[in-house]
Amino acid sequence: MDRKKLYFHTDPGHGWLAVPAKMIKALKIENQISCSSYIKGKTVYLEEDQDAGLFLDASQANGIIFEIKNTYKENTPIRRYERFSLEVFASIVGN
Repeated sequence: MDRKKLYFHTDPGHGWLAVPAKMIKALKIENQISCSSYIKGKTVYLEEDQDAGLFLDASQANGIIFEIKNTYKENTPIRRYERFSLEVFASIVGN
């Protein structure tokens, strides 16, 4: 089975799983993602407490397995990215 690679970014206080927006659309879970997640470009940074688990559970239910690489940055820029919203999400992946 081919494993896809994702990156889990952390700073001293929190963590986010970086996921291509098209994968969220394919799993049809965009309506369940909270505003605690962020978007930059075509990547959604799913917050660790709820949204990342939701994504991983939906992926596993669809037979998709990931290799997750951890990265740490003291002052990550993720908190300065745009907050997740359906409007922003739709603008990058379409309806």
